[in-house]
Amino acid sequence: MLASTVRTWVAGWAVSRRTPPPVEQPWGYYIEVADNPAEVGRHVLPLADEASVRGAAAAVTVPRTWMKMPAEPEDVAPWLAEGWVVAWEETGHLMAVDLAATTPRTPAGYAMDVEYVDGVVHMRVLDEAGGRAAQGQAAIIGDAAVVDRVVTSEAHRRRGLGSFVMRALADQALARGAETGVLGATDAGRALYETLGWKKHSTIAECIYRP
Repeated sequence: MLASTVRTWVAGWAVSRRTPPPVEQPWGYYIEVADNPAEVGRHVLPLADEASVRGAAAAVTVPRTWMKMPAEPEDVAPWLAEGWVVAWEETGHLMAVDLAATTPRTPAGYAMDVEYVDGVVHMRVLDEAGGRAAQGQAAIIGDAAVVDRVVTSEAHRRRGLGSFVMRALADQALARGAETGVLGATDAGRALYETLGWKKHSTIAECIYRP
């Protein structure tokens, strides 16, 4: 179950970010990242065991390559080769939910803009001046929706816009055949998503090759 959820997350993230499709490796998947100066690519392991972590780490020669896996960071740290470090501050949470329609109302003073492009639902919440107050997107992968890039502008926080975006994305995903939602969350994001019924499946340990 966990490996399948990771596989869905990887596939959806690549579609959402418009990167080349994930390349299968003996230990999992590799995704090329072209638009992030802090990351040239990432290895994602569906299951974290010592052999897989050591194998993936040994295959990397390019700095700023990341490795992500469903595990606690302290369990992974002893398996890392020289040049690798645990990115403790980037530790995340793999979460999922059975999608349910809620037909949320657009908050007063805001407008909703929805666009569906190349398998990705883009949701934007605009303020009265037409500025972007909040946003989020979801890649539709078969019967799953991988939620990504949910952000509320600082001036518009604590007004329920994050919850609105998540609920609206769920409705849009359901309308396009999705039944399950999957995402990778930060600590702050996890707190919001849990109020909406999302469940944590695993911690996501993140490591970076920084020789």
